Amino acid sequence: MIEATAVVVKTTDQQIWITGGEQSACGACQQKASCTTAALDSTFKKKPVPITSALPLNTGDRVLVAIDEGVVLRSTLLLYLLPLLALLLGAGLAESLFGQQQHADLWIAASAIGSLLLSLYLIHKGQNLGLVGTPPAPVIIKKL
Repeated sequence: MIEATAVVVKTTDQQIWITGGEQSACGACQQKASCTTAALDSTFKKKPVPITSALPLNTGDRVLVAIDEGVVLRSTLLLYLLPLLALLLGAGLAESLFGQQQHADLWIAASAIGSLLLSLYLIHKGQNLGLVGTPPAPVIIKKL
């Protein structure tokens, strides 16, 4: 689990809205670029994130939030590797079909971009229909 501290900024009956907490040691850390805790914390600092929680929390409470590493890895592979593979396959297919024609480079580029955009569209539609899976959802582990 990737863990970070957060602060509750808003509570409703159904959800709790959190934003990133202060990580005093992260500011001067040399490993900040490759640290998952710093990445998770910077995500929460951008805008409040809604989380469903059964814990009785109030505005201003500090909490420990976690995201499953496996879900983050699968999402990363889906959103980065699949479009890259589609781009390369589209370019390779166009190369095999139009490689000897006069404007083959244009066809290859158009096919690569088209297959990239098609893969992004299919991922988006798959997520909306629930076929691809749910995006990683943070969970509140405990109140600090």
